[in-house]
Amino acid sequence: VCGVSLHGWVECGGGISPVHELTMEVVYMCEWEKRPKSNHRPSIPLVCAWSCRNLIAFTTDLKNEEDDKDLSHMIHIIDTEHPWDVYSINSGHTEVISCLEWDQSGSRLLSADGDGQIKCWAMTEHLVNSWESTQSSSVDGDPIVALSWLHNGVKLALHVEKSGSTNFGEKFSRVKFSPSLTLFGGKPMEGWLAVTVSGLVTVSLLKPNGTLLSASESLCRLRGRVALADIAFTGGGNIVVAATDGSSSSPVQFYKVCVSVVNEKCRIDTELLPSLFMRCTTDPVRKDKYPAVTHLKFLTRENSEQVLLCASSQMGSIVECWSLRKEGLPVNNIFQHRSPVVGEKQPMILKWRILSATNDLDRVSAVALPKLPISISNTDLKVASDTKFCPGLGLALAFHDGSIHILHRLSLHTMGMFYGTSGSSQRVGDEPAIKRQRAGGPTVHFKALQFSWTSLALVGVDNHGKLNMIRVSPSMGQMLDMNTLLRHLLFLLEYCMVTGYDWWDVLLHVQPSMVHNLVEKLHEEYMRQNQALQQVLSTRIVAVKASLCKLSSATAARACDFHAKLLLIAISSTLKSLLRPHVLNTPDKSPGDRLAEICAKNTDTDIDKVMINLKTEEFVLDGPPLQSLQQLIQWVGDFVLYLLSNLPNQGSIVRPGFGFLRDGPSLGMLREMMVMIRIWGLLKPGCLPIYTATSDNQDSMSLLFRLLTKLWLCSRDESHPQEPDETLLDECCLLPSQLLVPSMDWLPINDGVITKIQSKHQLRLQFGKPYTLPGLNPNSQMEIFSRSPASQRMDNLRCLHMGISPTEDSKACTRCGCVTMLRSPNKTNAMKQWEQRWIKNCLCGGLWRKIPHSLS
Repeated sequence: VCGVSLHGWVECGGGISPVHELTMEVVYMCEWEKRPKSNHRPSIPLVCAWSCRNLIAFTTDLKNEEDDKDLSHMIHIIDTEHPWDVYSINSGHTEVISCLEWDQSGSRLLSADGDGQIKCWAMTEHLVNSWESTQSSSVDGDPIVALSWLHNGVKLALHVEKSGSTNFGEKFSRVKFSPSLTLFGGKPMEGWLAVTVSGLVTVSLLKPNGTLLSASESLCRLRGRVALADIAFTGGGNIVVAATDGSSSSPVQFYKVCVSVVNEKCRIDTELLPSLFMRCTTDPVRKDKYPAVTHLKFLTRENSEQVLLCASSQMGSIVECWSLRKEGLPVNNIFQHRSPVVGEKQPMILKWRILSATNDLDRVSAVALPKLPISISNTDLKVASDTKFCPGLGLALAFHDGSIHILHRLSLHTMGMFYGTSGSSQRVGDEPAIKRQRAGGPTVHFKALQFSWTSLALVGVDNHGKLNMIRVSPSMGQMLDMNTLLRHLLFLLEYCMVTGYDWWDVLLHVQPSMVHNLVEKLHEEYMRQNQALQQVLSTRIVAVKASLCKLSSATAARACDFHAKLLLIAISSTLKSLLRPHVLNTPDKSPGDRLAEICAKNTDTDIDKVMINLKTEEFVLDGPPLQSLQQLIQWVGDFVLYLLSNLPNQGSIVRPGFGFLRDGPSLGMLREMMVMIRIWGLLKPGCLPIYTATSDNQDSMSLLFRLLTKLWLCSRDESHPQEPDETLLDECCLLPSQLLVPSMDWLPINDGVITKIQSKHQLRLQFGKPYTLPGLNPNSQMEIFSRSPASQRMDNLRCLHMGISPTEDSKACTRCGCVTMLRSPNKTNAMKQWEQRWIKNCLCGGLWRKIPHSLS
């Protein structure tokens, strides 16, 4: 029962579980620097949306005290790793914004207001802190109450009962689901759909040529007021709209909407579906107790057969969960005795049935539904209950007393509680909601609430405009052994790898002691997949490992190695892509494949003898592309020298580069590139890496290739790696006296919050002010990342020095902190090809944010 005492027990997902107090905790809170004052317009709703790339868009019901600027028409966008770096869009909406919706890729945003205006926002130059309006549509003077992108037909199911399976395809299966509208060849058509307060449904379609095709249609013949609405999709490509006029005594209506394009015009067909009356209005005890419907939501966008309703009064609320069922239609007695026709079936009818309802609750201020697509079959629910895997099972309700409850999405039983940050809220459940003593002034409470895409975090915007990031326990506060907890986190990391979603919210729950085990288990699971899937996920798993290793000072050096590996893979594939066969009727293998095959077979330590076996005509390139790629070639040469010179030092402390010394494939890749560079050096000596040698007749590349080959031979067989012999170690010890070893800029200092919020202390941040942890040396955790103020700043992707105080505009990765110049200093085609790889995303897959000169 909702509202039980803290020491009580409730039924949850088929089992009996205690309600835990420490289910949720605030990890950081971000507020406005100059505290804006409230508009005193309590009817204005706040909206918040969380994208799969961990971007959060929200609005505030505030005015700035200094310039009296109304902020309620502005959209604020942050990435969760840098919450202070808020980008506020002057949206151009003339009325209060009522809806915000991210698209399935998490890179475009829809906003709608109370005047019927809908705008589509996209990143400028793929920067998360620079946005522009690209398209717009309107239903003049008709406020928008519900908004959604059309479905693209991609649906994934997450099977909790198969979390122990070794095959990703069994854990995360693709569900057959049709797009809302398809173009020629079955490609989904992009667009959006909105419902207005007067009962209109309006659709806007994005044609391939960039123009907009719009149409509007009444939901039913008799149009009426729509106070609340929500939109869901069916597997057959239809759209279902739920609507209510706001009165709990009125029916909640459902409509099927079909969108099509006929003769270059958008057509909308609507059909009435079975409706329902809320149970609380038929209950004699509560008949007039909750007059208004305040929240109406489908449990998931892809399930139009389950709906959540909340009815409220000034004193409290009640929540009901309904399900659409197929039932046999009873036949009148007159027809019972006639002889049945062969094959005749009983007529069926669709009917809404109530699944569950809460007792009387405090007044609900916001609702958040989980986005994790767990299967809610009986088997899945039982496994989730047995293993205490709760993400995706609970929905969150925020109350006017500042508290949040997480309820089971089907039974509506309480799974966890949070008592707010103000400290003034009463403990819910000690006494009935109506009898509770209320504080003199309005309490701080959440007006907008959203779950992350793995349901491990909640973001809430309160009535003072502050944004709170809340960590949600994957077991709802129940005690778990370490292996079970690791298995849950591993399962969600694998889900993010397969879907391409950002895994920042999973990292919130990773303690430094877990990092090593998680990285090892993730690698084991990855190696069990088939070769094709491994190739697809090859760079994504390296990025996941890098972000995990950054959470612990013991594994920070490995984070450097994983970032270096990402850069190495990218440079290798770019350089190999420049190779062209010298005749058109080529065999099935490309020059790059033949290079890899010959280098793998030929174990000679002399670089010139390996080079003889190659068809050098395939390596002939013009001078300009080679010269423009010199900085990437230089990075490869410096990296090999750094690895070999540090080989003797690896016994005492784990240093950057340690992971490569037993990584046969990566050493083999370096060896291939050394051979390729050697050939190009014969054609264009200016492209060769530059070494500072103590002897004029020193053949540096030949020396490094010989030592690299010896090290590669030790680790070539991954199942039986060998330790480097004494001779190799001695030669590597002499390297610093023969060649000047460069200092490698492994990784920029990551200025995000993820490494600072593993403790239980809440961070207090301000929008617009970069965060520094007071009283703590920022470089103490990971000294290998430290940079002196007078050190050269690096362009980490172009491998260029930008100087001590760069004047160029730069951008940084939101995930790894990698810095690169916004504008290209090089105009050659080969360098453009390299830079085009990183236009949308960093090499780790993170998004870009523009940084000011002082921070670059």
